[in-house]
This record gives sequence, C-alpha cells and structure tokens, in this order.
Amino acid sequence: MDLFTVTSRLLIGFGENCIIFLLTLLFALPLGLVIAFGSMSKFKPLAWLTKIFVWIIRGSPLMLQVIIVYYGPGLMWGWKAMGRTEAVIVAFIINYAAYFSEIYRGGIEGIPKGQYEAAQVLGMTKSQIFFKVILMQVIKRILAPMSNEVITLVKDTSLARTIAVKEIIMYAQEYIAANAIIWPLFYSGVFFLAFNGILTILFGWLEKKLSYFKV
Repeated sequence: MDLFTVTSRLLIGFGENCIIFLLTLLFALPLGLVIAFGSMSKFKPLAWLTKIFVWIIRGSPLMLQVIIVYYGPGLMWGWKAMGRTEAVIVAFIINYAAYFSEIYRGGIEGIPKGQYEAAQVLGMTKSQIFFKVILMQVIKRILAPMSNEVITLVKDTSLARTIAVKEIIMYAQEYIAANAIIWPLFYSGVFFLAFNGILTILFGWLEKKLSYFKV
C-alpha cells in the first residue's frame, strides 16, 4: 500500500471533516451570540430556559447528542431521518453554539460598567455602544478561549464516524481491517496536526493585531 494511494484516500475523508468544521463555525458562531443574549436577558423565564438549555448541552457528551439527533426524530416521532452528515452538522452546531454562548457572555459581562455609562453620557444609543465601544474589546477578551474551542472542534469532527459518516479516521480504520496495517491511522493524525498548526498561527496573528486593545 503506497503513500500516494493512502494520502489520496485520507484526503477524501478529511474533506468531510473540513465540511463539518466550516459549517459548524458558520452557524454556531452567530447562534452562540443569540443564546448569550438570551442567557443575559432581563426577562427571567427566557434567561432561565436558556441557561438550562446550555447546561444540558454542555453537560452531556457530544457523541450522545449526535446519536440522538440522527436517530431521535425517527424513533420518537416517526419523522424521516435526515442524512448522516446533516445530523452530525446539526448536533455540532447546537453543541458548539452552547459553548460559544458562554464565552460570549463572559466577554460581554467582563467589560466594566463604567464604559457603558460613559458612552450613555455621550448620547450614544445601545447599538452604537455595543458596536463602537464594546465589540472589539469583547473580541480581544474571547479570542484565546474561542481559539481553544475552535481547535477542539477540528478534533471533534472525528466523532462523525459514530453514525458511520466516512471521515478521515474511518477511512484510516478501513486499512486496519482490509490490509492489517496501522500506519494510516497514525498518518491521519498528521492532517489534524497540520490543520491545527495553521489555526494556531492564525489566532496568534489575530492576538497581535488586537494587542492595542487594553483589557
């Protein structure tokens, strides 16, 4: 089994990992902000419901959530099951939105109240205060914990094989069964290391670009 053949096959699987990663980020980042505002709402029932939702999602395994999203609708209500990849993406979006919401909430609540009050004295509206005064400081505060979650997301995409989505590790495991060789499994880790290395460099660059925001 030559390196080129294995690499080509693993790249196909890693493409699935990348799709899950990108779509999760695309939808979980804005959804997490919505959930964060819900948990900070002054309307107590909404805040409580949001916090209970976040507690359930963060307190249960992502693997379990993937299984429930894929099998649950059909077994509980008789609905037509969604595709395997779609089920993984939905479960990942819900899970990571809950985690991102707590990061957002911590960043927003960490801004001193004096800044809000000073902006109000200057006659700024709530939207102006958030986008012109608070937003960049929040981004600076949440960048480090957000980068950790994003890197974790890259590795978590391998959980897609729980419901037989053919991502890179599942392809690598096929070589163990069919050819009795294990090195493709170790080789699959190189793809994750390279991708996370690029992300680490990117987040490091962003931290330097935002270093002039003193928080």
